[in-house]
Amino acid sequence: MALLDVDNLHVYYGKIHALRGVSLALGKDQIVTLIGANGAGKSTTLRAISGILASTDGQIYYDGQPLRDMAAHRIVGIGIVHVPEGRRIFGRLTVADNLRIGAFQVTDKKWIADTEERVLEMFPPIRERLKQVAGTLSGGEQQMLAIARGLMSNPRVLLLDEPSMGLAPILVQQIFDTIVSIRESGIAVLLVEQNAFLALQIADYGYVIETGEIALHGTGAELLDNPHVKEAYLG
Repeated sequence: MALLDVDNLHVYYGKIHALRGVSLALGKDQIVTLIGANGAGKSTTLRAISGILASTDGQIYYDGQPLRDMAAHRIVGIGIVHVPEGRRIFGRLTVADNLRIGAFQVTDKKWIADTEERVLEMFPPIRERLKQVAGTLSGGEQQMLAIARGLMSNPRVLLLDEPSMGLAPILVQQIFDTIVSIRESGIAVLLVEQNAFLALQIADYGYVIETGEIALHGTGAELLDNPHVKEAYLG
């Protein structure tokens, strides 16, 4: 059984039918990527899973438990954490405060301290700037902080939306190396990413979404070798 299972999901923005029966699965300790053009429904899928958007039909299962219509804060509490597009850090707070906000539903102080130490080992630039106001960080550091804050919420599933957007190539590779490390730590990752080539390289499985529907799916290697994917998304 998949850890996260999206079954025939439909989402509307007003009269716009944004998701048209999307189905996908994420196994334990997997990286699964969702690729597609702008406006295809990638971010909408993540928002529906995390409870930010309401779905009108279909179901989302987490470890066999139905999630549809569950409040977003409860979804975080059971282990699904969304790191949204555009970082969305608290720019006026310090880096340390941003990390602590990530653990707002965790009551075990030792766990918080131990997890913060592991997160800081994963993101050394963040350790050096704990007292710095988060809004003054570079774009790459802000992305690291956004992911680190998500990890402080004790996820079993991490939803990552466009983590490489706007970053220099050397930082992009660092972010992707970090995503692999997160998977190796036992956290499953559902990755939305414009850089389809890098995403498919690290993905155990992938889905191509076009105009709100899953058009193709397969292992990362299979999609990298697919003629349609090569022409449409790999350049």
